[in-house]
Amino acid sequence: MRANRRRSETEIIPRWSIGDCDALLPKQRAYGCRVNSAGLTKVDMHRWPRREHFEHFSGKSPCLWSMTAHVDVSELAARLRSSRRKTYLAQLWMLATVVNRHDEFRMAIDAAGDLAVWEVTHPFFTVFNPTAETFSTVWTPYHPDFAVFHDTALPLLSDYRDSTAYVPQRDVPENTFNVSSVPWTSFTSLELQLKDAWNYLSPIFTIGKYEQRDGTTLMPLAVQGNHATVDGFHVSRLITEVSALAADPSWID
Repeated sequence: MRANRRRSETEIIPRWSIGDCDALLPKQRAYGCRVNSAGLTKVDMHRWPRREHFEHFSGKSPCLWSMTAHVDVSELAARLRSSRRKTYLAQLWMLATVVNRHDEFRMAIDAAGDLAVWEVTHPFFTVFNPTAETFSTVWTPYHPDFAVFHDTALPLLSDYRDSTAYVPQRDVPENTFNVSSVPWTSFTSLELQLKDAWNYLSPIFTIGKYEQRDGTTLMPLAVQGNHATVDGFHVSRLITEVSALAADPSWID
């Protein structure tokens, strides 16, 4: 009976089990340890301090929202000019690094309809086809070491440059977040209109063309989030941390 009661409390599905509470990050242990998919941990809604906000913005008043900021990338751009590293991949790595620091940007609704947090999430990004004037969306695994991330992702830029498939890769994982690049235009505001996306919790990023202003190089960055899990505070913190990585690009080489 004791074993059965523990199983009910933790709601572990054997086919997808990844471990017990001791294997989880401290912040995940604080919220709960019910695992129902590889790398996906259910949030204990009774202990989660944001429960009321989530219920309001996912039920009573569903709300998607966006914010656009101009990130100072002067130091980053200067460092990349003397490096063999690709600017786009550096941008992706910065976003992925900050997204993976914070639970609110790795949340999803699981197969049972419950709120959960991915252990890690990976960038799912656009690769432009200049001949067909369209794009493909591909993913690459996140790695905290930029050199490893860069060299893993680099072949994708050429491998799918001529693709006309929207998603040319097979077996794209669920734990991804979307990034688009619009390197032809700088913008001050951008918002996506998503049909029936109230349960889509992953952030969506759009990067614009660099802009020169008073001797500073600025990168437009639009962030779209779901108000059920993300507030202005969270997006502002993300932008601040991306800015810090851009200001100290010692991680590039």
